Amino acid sequence: MANSSVLVPQMTGDAYLRFRVGQVSALLSMKHVQETLILPSRRITPMPNVSPCMVGLTNRRNRVMWVIDLAQLFGLAVLDISDEQYMLILMQVDSVSLGLAVHQVEGTIRLEANSIQPPAGQVAHSLLPYLKGYVLQQQEAQEILLVLDGGAIAHSPVFRDPVFV
Repeated sequence: MANSSVLVPQMTGDAYLRFRVGQVSALLSMKHVQETLILPSRRITPMPNVSPCMVGLTNRRNRVMWVIDLAQLFGLAVLDISDEQYMLILMQVDSVSLGLAVHQVEGTIRLEANSIQPPAGQVAHSLLPYLKGYVLQQQEAQEILLVLDGGAIAHSPVFRDPVFV
């Protein structure tokens, strides 16, 4: 009898959520991600006198949290505020919960820590405070994936306005 074995992909490395912010592909550690969802815009309450990257407040599972336009926080193309719904990544770092509005969620990947390179010189200066680094993904064409720092996003100086205290 022949030995028929099935090859199972090796699941090594840390898990990351892959998504798009404008034209940029980014990754966020799954240790900070609670869930992804599509939220109707009517479920987000705009607030006056806050940073333009703050879309508003929402209630999810009896927790009130800020929804952030991640592209605008990074100084990239902003989301269309006339959209009827938002693609959100719900994240938590320490006691800070945020909804990150992104353009598209693409799935998960695994990375070895040593595959993350220091931020490249060609990355926009506005992104640097929020980056752990980048990885090169080999597919049909080589693609740069930015590895975001969830802690830096959650504790951004943008949120230190007295409104957030």
